[in-house]
Amino acid sequence: RVLSLELNKDRDVERIHGSGVNTLDIEPVEGRYMLSGGSDGVIVLYDLENLSRKTSYTCKALCSVGRSHPDVHRFSVETVQWYPHDTGMFTSSSFDKTLKIWDTNTLQPADIFHFEGTVYSHHMSPVATKHCLIAVGTRSPKVQLCDLKSGSCSHILQGHRQEVLAVSWSPRHEYVLATASADSRVNLWDVRRASGCLTTLDQHNGEKSKASSEAANTAHNGRVNGLCYTNDGLHLLTLGTDDRMRLWNSSTGENTLVNYGKICNESRKGLKFAVSCGCNPEFAFVPYGSTIAVYTVFTGELITMLRGHYSNIDCCVFQPNFQ
Repeated sequence: RVLSLELNKDRDVERIHGSGVNTLDIEPVEGRYMLSGGSDGVIVLYDLENLSRKTSYTCKALCSVGRSHPDVHRFSVETVQWYPHDTGMFTSSSFDKTLKIWDTNTLQPADIFHFEGTVYSHHMSPVATKHCLIAVGTRSPKVQLCDLKSGSCSHILQGHRQEVLAVSWSPRHEYVLATASADSRVNLWDVRRASGCLTTLDQHNGEKSKASSEAANTAHNGRVNGLCYTNDGLHLLTLGTDDRMRLWNSSTGENTLVNYGKICNESRKGLKFAVSCGCNPEFAFVPYGSTIAVYTVFTGELITMLRGHYSNIDCCVFQPNFQ
């Protein structure tokens, strides 16, 4: 199915956004509802299901937090995410320095977290049962952990030297978090540990740093602005402004040295990409200018370029239930 992906001639999504779309998320419960966040602060909720039973149809927008909404984000929405366990709640974060927790039914914020700097990324664990922590990456090098239960940002992870562009919880271990920063580093954390940091990924697997005067391990030779775990949580993909994508063994921290070739990446903020679910082999879908490059995750082969947009692609999501 993935190998024969092409632009769907029968399906469309109602166009609500008047400016760029930065982020998409499909809820994991049914795979039916999709959120999108725009650079004008607007959030839209779509129903992807075709209830008309006609072959060609347009996915309808059910509701939106528009410019006239009293609690709309003032600036660009960078990340939207459904609450992983039910569709009654979703989250959004923005360049207006806030993270908002929304009640889906009333479209009112149940909680708002304020930060000192721009918020680039946030993530809730898809598997956590023992904690309700939202990881937040901002212009500060400190990673913030916001607790939904207490409503406070109690916990801080220190180790990066520059802004944190992407954060992602492991889909395998509920206390393990990956963070990517403009300081060229990717850190893996166990949020139960006092020191926090488990390891800093090293692209040279420890070989260069012995001789090099640069003692610090780096994952990329540039800003690291993309993170995505494989669905089993055993591997982690990272993207950097050195035009490279790297695949890491997430338990050993080892660079697997898969070569994906050059991936042009000039994004000044987080780049949102996706990995297939339930495929063999697994595929990565990476925004590449106005196309989406499709790679095999474990061999690095460029399978195809998906064309259809006329301008830069900011994000993509994989919907495993449909072709």
